[in-house]
Amino acid sequence: MAKYSKKAQTKIGQVMHEFKEGELKSGKDGKGGIVKSREQAIAIGINEARKSGAKVPGK
Repeated sequence: MAKYSKKAQTKIGQVMHEFKEGELKSGKDGKGGIVKSREQAIAIGINEARKSGAKVPGK
């Protein structure tokens, strides 16, 4: 199983918290609307972690 870095885990945790509170938005500048699926929220979290330079397994 692939390993995620501590930084990636915290980033994904922050995104999931936003999702649970109903504040997570998709798309550029949040113009895509509110995220409704858990899988999409996880994908957004992994993408943000990857952009911040955290160790994340390949696609």
